[in-house]
Amino acid sequence: MKSNRRAFLKSSGAAVVAARAWALPGTRQWLSDEPGREWRHYGGNAGASRYSEADQITASNVAQLRPAWVHHTGDAMTRPQTTMECTPIVVDGVMYVTTAQVKVHALDAATGKLLWSFDPMEGSRSRRSPGVNRGVCYWQSEDGSEKRIFSTVQNRLYSLDAKTGVPDGSFARDGMVDLNEELDSEVPGVSVKCTSPVVAYEDLIVVGGGGGEGPYPQAPGHIRAYDTMTGKRRWIFHTTPRPGQYGYETWPPNAYKHVGGTNNWAGMSLDVERGVVYAGIGSPAFDFYGGDRIGANLFGNCVLALDARSGERLWDFQTVHHDVWDYDLPAQPALVRMPRGTRPGESIDAVVQPTKQGFLFFLDRDTGKPIWPVEERPIPMSDVGGEQLWPTQPFPVKPPPVCRQGFPERYVTDISPESRKAVLEAWQRTDAGALFTPPSTRGTLVHPGFRGGCLWGGCCYNPNLQRVFVSSDETTNRIQLQVAPNEDFDYALPDRSEFLDPDGFPAIKPPWGYVTAIDLATGEFAWRVVNGEFPELTEKGIPKTGSPSHGGSIATAGGLVFMAGTFDRKLRAFDQNYGDVLWETELNAAGFATPCTYEAGGRQFVVIAAGGGKGDSPSGDEFVAFALS
Repeated sequence: MKSNRRAFLKSSGAAVVAARAWALPGTRQWLSDEPGREWRHYGGNAGASRYSEADQITASNVAQLRPAWVHHTGDAMTRPQTTMECTPIVVDGVMYVTTAQVKVHALDAATGKLLWSFDPMEGSRSRRSPGVNRGVCYWQSEDGSEKRIFSTVQNRLYSLDAKTGVPDGSFARDGMVDLNEELDSEVPGVSVKCTSPVVAYEDLIVVGGGGGEGPYPQAPGHIRAYDTMTGKRRWIFHTTPRPGQYGYETWPPNAYKHVGGTNNWAGMSLDVERGVVYAGIGSPAFDFYGGDRIGANLFGNCVLALDARSGERLWDFQTVHHDVWDYDLPAQPALVRMPRGTRPGESIDAVVQPTKQGFLFFLDRDTGKPIWPVEERPIPMSDVGGEQLWPTQPFPVKPPPVCRQGFPERYVTDISPESRKAVLEAWQRTDAGALFTPPSTRGTLVHPGFRGGCLWGGCCYNPNLQRVFVSSDETTNRIQLQVAPNEDFDYALPDRSEFLDPDGFPAIKPPWGYVTAIDLATGEFAWRVVNGEFPELTEKGIPKTGSPSHGGSIATAGGLVFMAGTFDRKLRAFDQNYGDVLWETELNAAGFATPCTYEAGGRQFVVIAAGGGKGDSPSGDEFVAFALS
């Protein structure tokens, strides 16, 4: 394997896109030529900065925020339980959302009035929830005569008329592409799942998604582009390489015939000027045992840059080699500008990739090379039969990790003597140590767990302040491998549980959630604050513990970071300079989503999907809009 090491440990600069001159940060064109006071993309703009130029709401008046309107989707369910992870988009005064049952609703962005609805499950007798959908994608033709909303439900991609919600009859078959088709999969009977919005570029729709974690056969996560008008496939990029393709040598021969996963499940970002799509790729399946895929496994766990027009690989950077910890890249790569050089105004275009490990990798947008050093450090080796871990893993020197890594004894919870005793006994029966402790048949603690660290909420960025803001969790999982003699795979996973104390709280010592601001000039934390709480613990006099969160943050020109996602059902506004909570409100159901902000009808709104449906938060059906009273 050593002969192949250089081929994948370094980012290739063989195909580098020429940089173009951009306006300095703070101008309307700092990332693209799109309006900055609407929310036209899942990530705010094409580059997923989650930043808005809207500045009516500021640190001095945010305390005056009140509900302006509420849209009830009317389709929340308790059996099966539903949630909403949707970030609305707002284009030309119209808001587009996906509901608890993944219907698409178009609303008047100023009033919340329903304009149209599309139900992809119409006529279905199934009572099963179609799962989650984190939002939709808007596209219009160059002359503006054609306007579409693209939405995904499991393995289906729909093209809807943006004005009416009627499927476009000229797109594929009656307005829908079956993503199980033209997948170039060698594994029969597998199905694609696509939960994050697709990306529009020129006359193309770029689609991720793929299969699950295994150990049963899973679909590959190949990235494809479709013609926006006809639905015909225009290109495909194989995330598990085929003979003759770059990265093939980092797998056993013909691994592509049976390996699934390696999917972009968390969404992609787009550099409009360069014409480059950036995707964070997940781990190969089976996620916790890789004896049948010895090697580094490109393009698993890679930040991947593709030419948007052709699908050609431009560069890749692997954040985990031969992943067996489910350390998928969990969020859109975010495009930022970083101060660099000795003269005032000098900067570098970068892409930021948050990870479940709590790392943020800052990479040159043209070459994929790390902007701050990344060290390959040795990790413990596996004693599971047939497994061969890669001997090192990449650790960025800057910024510091935004959560704890590994689970030594000193991290065992101390919220009560009873909790500590029970957790310590379980800890002593399980392999626990540093980050990248190998899965075993005895049981292993994985910290950060499968939900991070960082998750699909990603990060947000203020180009004027030159800070990136990110939320992080302190959740832990326990996994245990077991020989599977009567299966077509070597090992099963009888235990894949969250590691909790007897009362259902995280087993690790608090705090359990943070919001962190990173200074892009230094790579250090500008501030870090505990995020959220459990009211029942606060009532007992336990200091603020923080809460795991399911959702991301947004930044505004008004100097605020808005974030929901915590299990205390709160939506909060943080001061970008110091991290102080300047405003908070309790929702009827938890907002397990990323908010958006925009201006419509002369007012700035902040909107959150309050869908609950996780933990003890009841399922909800509200999109709640807040504005100044």
